Amino acid sequence: MATREFATSPDHGAPSPGQPILAADNISKAFGGIAALSDVSFDLRRGEIHALMGENGAGKSTLMKILSGVYTDYEGTISVATQPVRFSGVRDAEDAGIAIIHQELNLVPELSVAENIFLGREKLIGGLIVNRKASFSAARDLLASLGIELDPEARVGRLRVGEQQLVEIAKALSKSARILIMDEPTSALSPAECQRLFRIVRQLASQGVAIVYISHRIDEVMHLADRTTVFRDGRHVLTRSMDRLDENALIAAMVGRTLLDPSTTARNAHYDTPILTVRNLRLDKPDRNGWRTVLSDIDFDLGRGEILGIGGLLGSGRTEILQSIFGSAQGRVSGEIRLDGKGIDIRSPRDARHLGIALVTEDRKAEGLYLKASIADNVALPLVDALSRFGLRSVAGEKALADEAVKTLGIRCSDIDQVANTLSGGNQQKVVIGKWLATKPRILLLDEPTRGIDIGAKRDIYDLIFRLADQGLAIVVVSSEMPELLHLSDRILVMAEGRQTGMLQRHQASEERIMQLAAPRRANGRTAA
Repeated sequence: MATREFATSPDHGAPSPGQPILAADNISKAFGGIAALSDVSFDLRRGEIHALMGENGAGKSTLMKILSGVYTDYEGTISVATQPVRFSGVRDAEDAGIAIIHQELNLVPELSVAENIFLGREKLIGGLIVNRKASFSAARDLLASLGIELDPEARVGRLRVGEQQLVEIAKALSKSARILIMDEPTSALSPAECQRLFRIVRQLASQGVAIVYISHRIDEVMHLADRTTVFRDGRHVLTRSMDRLDENALIAAMVGRTLLDPSTTARNAHYDTPILTVRNLRLDKPDRNGWRTVLSDIDFDLGRGEILGIGGLLGSGRTEILQSIFGSAQGRVSGEIRLDGKGIDIRSPRDARHLGIALVTEDRKAEGLYLKASIADNVALPLVDALSRFGLRSVAGEKALADEAVKTLGIRCSDIDQVANTLSGGNQQKVVIGKWLATKPRILLLDEPTRGIDIGAKRDIYDLIFRLADQGLAIVVVSSEMPELLHLSDRILVMAEGRQTGMLQRHQASEERIMQLAAPRRANGRTAA
């Protein structure tokens, strides 16, 4: 390992009160001649929760990879506890007390909680044999100190995502981390798991751990952070304490404009003849005891040019409605689905596509994209057979589709041959939408269309949805973000425990009313469908 410029014991050189425990000054970094960071500065104090915000591509991840030793080639200076440092790798940064928890968790599903916490640093007997008893005991003590109720012997692959996130935190702290970088830690968590995570983050800060908290969610940053720094286009825009910031100021700093344009919410659309009719939709899934009802008694119409929102808690059946319509639901679907008044039988996504129905799935990386393929290949995928002649792919036809998607959707890329996994989350989502728009659908089903993308990309997606609806496309949107649901929807269908509990017109809808309808009810108090 390269010689460092200071001792790496976590207790070395503690800063005096008010001094930064971590400082990055005038950092610049370029990739292939393109600047990712331009002369940015950032500092972090002991016991502080410092949020770092900005659109995808703003430079947040680049700076964090520099601070955690992933990138070693950059301009500028970094100091830890007032001492200049230059990390030669991730282990160097860890030795200095810096740990990063990535959005994509870095755990081994087949190993236990304790084995993951101490992976590569196992407690040994005689330097040869793993002391499992000591590992489990140490893991149990560490988890208890954080107020985390997890069995250290439990296999990680069987834990919920929120519990796996806590294992990552415990692993970082087992390395004596005094600086913890958290990248989009709540992106896959339920509201209850978010609250538990917030409690632990505050507890760590109160114990002196300095936390960099990267998030796109303004509400949680306003609730949790002490200070916020905003990057835009690789440059530092502002650093300000939370008592001097509000949501509008944050949004303006990130994207240079407000997120919600009131003029777009004044849609007064009326639909005489529905394009899609759903009656008594039901979904039953097999389990150990036979069949379990997941959806029942779902009724709605969808008009041409209408945006129908579907709200409800996680597990309420929102996604299953879209899957049942699209032919991708696992289980037994019954009920009646009509297109232009005519009964249809959709048994597969291929059937749905031939009828002009498209589904943008919730998980774009696992279900929406081939990440190692190019933009052109992804956009053309549903139409490869239709474009082919005599068994040969039409490269020109596929290129034309991709060029049109890039132009229409404003996909930021070097060219259509850029590989999907090198795009930002927002641009990946645009590629998925572009793929399905290339099929010329009449009905577009969107499941969490802005999950995990930045504020600016959200605005782009909102504008696109409104534009498509104005062109006559019938759209169904599932969203867990209440402001988004209220902003986009002409009507909102509310779900609770697999049942439809309400249908609200735009003027009737509010967060309070939706939550009342979405709350699970006991048998003697259930809201009627």
